[in-house]
This record gives sequence, structure tokens and C-alpha cells, in this order.
Amino acid sequence: MPTTHSGQRSDLTMGSPVAGLHATRPETLAFAPSLEVRAFLLGRSRGNILIYSVPELEAEAEAIDALGGISRQYLNHGHEAMFASDWVTAPLFVHERERDAVEDAHHVRGAFARRHVLDEDFEVIPTPGHTPGATAYLWDAGEHRMLFTGDTIFLHGGEWRTAVLASSDRASYLDSLELIRELDFDLLVPWAAGVGEPYVARTEGADAHRRISRLMDRIWRDGDR
Repeated sequence: MPTTHSGQRSDLTMGSPVAGLHATRPETLAFAPSLEVRAFLLGRSRGNILIYSVPELEAEAEAIDALGGISRQYLNHGHEAMFASDWVTAPLFVHERERDAVEDAHHVRGAFARRHVLDEDFEVIPTPGHTPGATAYLWDAGEHRMLFTGDTIFLHGGEWRTAVLASSDRASYLDSLELIRELDFDLLVPWAAGVGEPYVARTEGADAHRRISRLMDRIWRDGDR
């Protein structure tokens, strides 16, 4: 069973254990029943961060409290706000181009516009394309460097996929994938994954480069996932 950086044990994480990373129970997307989503609690000595959102988060309240609670919450993009839990009272942060969409349902404490680092271990990386303010987060947990890509890259059928919508900006999407391709990470942690499938993908430089290049080729060709 995984532990936080402080050594606490919890049953919050389900599936493959990754030290410091705690995943909520999966919740199926009503409009995409082949996919399920999770939120992730990052166990940090400087305050736990919640990434993404799910509506039934309150069911995890006891486990989250045992892990030290939530100091901040970050969303990848505005679509997640439709599934956010009112139980979370921690300050919520989003890209400034997603703020209006999120604030229709939830109070936003702060918005950002540029790439920056929090506490030397958590990097905020705007990756527009899927939506105008979609943002990835790179967490250096020591043992692993975890990249949270929201829907910009998700997992389905054992493959990395993109979510190119009619409203998406394909040129920006390609630029963002090119940026992600050069990042140093060994775990991909999207918001959505296929039902019953692994929701964290282990990778390394050459593998990630190859997979992302393939995604870019598909978008260049026809925008297909």
C-alpha cells in the first residue's frame, strides 16, 4: 500500500501503487461511457495538491484528511468544472483563459497565464489546444517525474490519445504536443483513461517522444485521435 512523503498509509490509491500519488475511485463519464476519470492527491511536505476533479470526491474525505488534506487544487481545463465537488474548499487555480468557464460553477482563487514553478517541485505548463487554457502540471516527486496532461493526452485501449474537438485549436494543440514531447517525465497521469485500464503510463524519453510524435502526425493528417 502506498505512503505519503510523511510516511502515512492510506487506501486512497487504487491500482498500481506510486509513492506519493493517491488516486480517487474511478467515475465513468456519462457522455463517454468507455472512459473513467479520477482526481489525484499529491502528497507533498509543503502541502498536498489536488489535480483534476470528480463529483464524488467527498466519499474520499476521510482518507484525504488522513493524508493531510488539500492545500491547493488545480484544474487542467474548464470542462472539469462540470464534474467538480463542492466539498473541496481549498483554493482553486486555473489558467486565466479557463477562469470564466470554471467560475460559472466554482470560485477561483487565482488564475495564471505563464509557465512557472511552485515550491521548486511543481511546474505549471500551459498547453493550449484542447481548450484555450488547458494546462499540464509536472511534479517532481523524487522517485518519479509525473506529468498531468488532463485531456490533452489521455489513455485508452493501451494507447496515448488526443481529444481534438471541433472547438479545439489544432495549431496550438500541435505546438503544445511539441512542448510536451521535450519535457522530462517518466509517468503520464491524465484525467481520463479507458474503463478498467491502467490510468498511469510509465514511459521514458524515447518512448514518450515516439508516442507524442505519432499523435502529432495524426493531427497533421486529419485531426483524428
